[in-house]
Amino acid sequence: MSYQVLPVTDARRLKDFLRLPFALYRGDPNWVAPIISEVKRTLDVKRNPYFAQASLDLYVCYKDQAPAARLAVVIDKNHEQVFARRAAFFGFFESTNDREASKVLFDEAERYCRSRGVEVLKGPFNPNHYSEIGLQIDRFGSAPAFFEPNNPPYYRVLLAKAGFRVSAVLQTMRNDDIRNELAARDETIDALPDRNGYSIRSFSPADKERDLECLREVNNDAFAGNWHFLPLSKEEYAFSAKYLSLVTRPDLIKIVEHQGRPVAVLHCVLDINPLLRGLKGQAGPINYLRFRRGRRRLKTLIIYTVAIKKAYQHTRVFSLLLKAARGLAKDFETVSTTWILPENVPSVRAAECLGMRPDKHFAVYEKGLNS
Repeated sequence: MSYQVLPVTDARRLKDFLRLPFALYRGDPNWVAPIISEVKRTLDVKRNPYFAQASLDLYVCYKDQAPAARLAVVIDKNHEQVFARRAAFFGFFESTNDREASKVLFDEAERYCRSRGVEVLKGPFNPNHYSEIGLQIDRFGSAPAFFEPNNPPYYRVLLAKAGFRVSAVLQTMRNDDIRNELAARDETIDALPDRNGYSIRSFSPADKERDLECLREVNNDAFAGNWHFLPLSKEEYAFSAKYLSLVTRPDLIKIVEHQGRPVAVLHCVLDINPLLRGLKGQAGPINYLRFRRGRRRLKTLIIYTVAIKKAYQHTRVFSLLLKAARGLAKDFETVSTTWILPENVPSVRAAECLGMRPDKHFAVYEKGLNS
């Protein structure tokens, strides 16, 4: 057997990089194929504004000339400036159950990182902190929700054998009976009043640019200083929100304002994975129409983010957002979150207010490169 790791430098190798997961997960009923055109857009350094300050290198490991594993490596200058440590981040990791293939793949990535003065390699980040993060480490065999990583159990072994250790564990939270639970509480969820200068409204498609800037402003303030968080530029936010209307509805995004200025955001999305699963990685007019029709049948709401500007985190804004969340959740059967750090007590308690409990766990790994 022979192994060779090659950088993605042409269309043929990019095709091998993109198609490898389709071979690995063939026959897995829970796997959701990514839309290939969207993955290509995300990894296009000329189109994705995130890479204005970050480098991207893609690798494919070939076993006897057949693709066996893949990896993306990102070095973000902004991260080094904010966190005062030269780190690289790996993502889009996929591999056959072959320890040698993954080992030689990471060996090559580590050689590259050391040549750039990198001190530590962390991941998975696909490709950054506001994308899919982590490696699934429990509840294998269950269908992933939108924005949840999904991988085989043996990936943990491959990373451990390559010398990586767990540096953080993230969790999602979930309530599979939210509608009945809210009904049993017999809570009156009425319109939220304008009081003491506070008001709450839905996202406005007619003023999309203005409201995207509201979301960006609130998120950048609320999460400043958090784990691996870097502020998003206007261009990055617009890029990531290109398909916002496909994954959510205007009424599922709430903006709290105080005296006319945005101070908090409740951003929910639909769990579109049941629809994406049927597309098998392909976009196009017919699949688009099927997708739009199918959205009406979706029964799971995902709380993508809850953000409150720091100056307002101990005010009545939290109660406004909680009431808004309950008002949205009553029309769904299930409500879940994207990843939360278990030690983030305010976020965990907020989810518990909706009857959510820990669901899946995802590990972030790291390896020091100084030795």
